[in-house]
Order: sequence, then structure tokens, then C-alpha cells
Amino acid sequence: MTGFLLRRVAQAAVTLLVAVVLVFVAVRLLPGNPLLTRFGQHVDPAQLEKLRVEQGWDRPIIAQLFDFAWQVLTTGSLGDSLMRSNASVAAELRERVPATIELALAALLIAIPLGLAAGVLASVRRGGWLDRLLMSSSLLGVSVPVFFIGICLRALLPGMPAGFRLPLDLIDFESLTGIYTFDALIQGRWQVAYEALRHLCLPALALSTIPMSLIARVTRSSMLEVLKSDYLRTARAKGATPAAVLLRHALRNAAVPIVDMIGLQTGLLLSGAVLTETVFDWPGLGKYVVDALLTNDYVVVQAGGIVVATIFVTLNLVLDVLYLFLDPRLRR
Repeated sequence: MTGFLLRRVAQAAVTLLVAVVLVFVAVRLLPGNPLLTRFGQHVDPAQLEKLRVEQGWDRPIIAQLFDFAWQVLTTGSLGDSLMRSNASVAAELRERVPATIELALAALLIAIPLGLAAGVLASVRRGGWLDRLLMSSSLLGVSVPVFFIGICLRALLPGMPAGFRLPLDLIDFESLTGIYTFDALIQGRWQVAYEALRHLCLPALALSTIPMSLIARVTRSSMLEVLKSDYLRTARAKGATPAAVLLRHALRNAAVPIVDMIGLQTGLLLSGAVLTETVFDWPGLGKYVVDALLTNDYVVVQAGGIVVATIFVTLNLVLDVLYLFLDPRLRR
């Protein structure tokens, strides 16, 4: 076990290093000149060259990569935004990543229990009207674009807030972690917690539809394979209740592909739900990176790509460890 964990940590570190290098090189191969976007077409060539030297863009890419790595290791800085008055990208990410985490966790809290319940029910009622209804609904949830669902929710629930994280009169709320609902609850700010939940409701519902549908379909497929197993027949013969057979024996043994799907969807949600954040004006990571890409702010795009790569590599490492606990056969 220890050797396996050490190997996986080493592989994750190498994977992350390769991902950072690829992001760094890819950003510099993007078309356009971010400096021209910042100063306009009639910029003074001397001023342009000065900023180019300050950014280190006059040096070879390999030298820029080593400079960037040294900067991150020694100062923790990811650079300064070119389009936002030289604001620290790390500071802006610290403000926006918690917003994405809060939205992703809320969507998962909706998607996981409902998706698991739908998948288990569909597998138990295989071929019946309930199975067809649930699977048709899941297919619809995967097929309908998230932005369209968001627009429909805004129209169907006009009384619910459909923008930002808090109303303007509470915008000065001091958050410790950046996750407003959690911070408001631990500080006893019940009004702030209520408003934060109201503002979170619609985007979380819209964002939960795709992971909920995928989890339901994977759960049904995995459960159908497990329900044919001999050990379930043995469990029933020993007098186990139907609930125990389904939840303790069947669902646990079907958990590996389900956890794999949940982990993949978690990574996708944490990397920034661009469409949902755009429809609901949610100041998260995805919207921040896309806005930077539209303005050729390559420093922000580079930092966002590195954050997303770190999220996926970390989640894959955590999932590999979870597999060992879910399936004892993998430990051998």
C-alpha cells in the first residue's frame, strides 16, 4: 500500500509538471499580441519593447519557463494581469476559485443523491415504466444545454435571484474562506446565509443536471451487472432485507465506476462552469479565464490552466486511493 501510494504521488507530480509545461508553451503559441490589446494599435514602440522586456517575453521560451518556475517556487506569484491594472493573478484567483467551489459543491449535493437514487430505482425496475421514465429524463438532462436550462429556470422562477452571489446591501460581508454560505453560518449571520443560499439555488440547479443524469446512467448500468451476481443470491438466501441487499451489497460493489464518474464530474465542475457562471453572472474561475482569453490576457489564461490541471491531477490521485478502499481486490 505504501509503495503504491508513493508511486502514485510521484506519477501525479510528473503529470502535473508536464501539464504546466504544456500550458505554458501553448499560451505562448496563441495568436495575437496581448501587449497590443493593452495599449492599442498606435502604441509607442519603445513603450512596447520596455514592457516586453519586463515580462521576459524577449527571452527564449525555455528561459521564460525556468523564470516562471522560480517565481512560483520563491514568491508564490503567478504573475500580474495585463488587462486589469497589473492586479495580482493569484489574488484574483483566491477571490474567484472559492465561488466556483461553492457552486460546484452545491451542484454535487443535488446531483449525487438524486442521481444515485434514480440509477438504483431504474436498475431495480428494469424494463418497466419507471426505468424508461428515469432514463429518458437522464438523456434529456445530458442533451439540453446548461445555458438553456438556466434561462428556463430564470423564467420559471422569477422570484429567485438570478445574478451575483449576494444582494448589493450585503456585498460588504467579510468572508473568511470565500465560501459565503459556510462563512455566514459559522459567523451566525443568518440573513447573509439565507441570501447566499437563495442566490446559489438557480445556478446550482442548472449546473447539477448533467452530472445528475450521468451518475444515474452509470449507476443503473453498474447495478445491473452486480444484480446478476451469485453473492447477492446468497445474501437473499441468508435473509437479508431488500434494502440491505441493494445498499450494502449491490451498491457497494458497483461503486467503483460510480465514484469514477463522480470524480470526473467534480473535476469538470471545479474547473469552472463557464456557461452557468455567464448566465447567472457568477464570479467564478471559468468566467474569469474566458473573459481573459477574449481580451488576450495570457497571464490569466496561463494561471487558470495551471489551476485546472492541478485540480484534475489531485482528484485523480484521490480517486485512486478511494478505489483501494472500495474494492479490496485492487489492493493485491
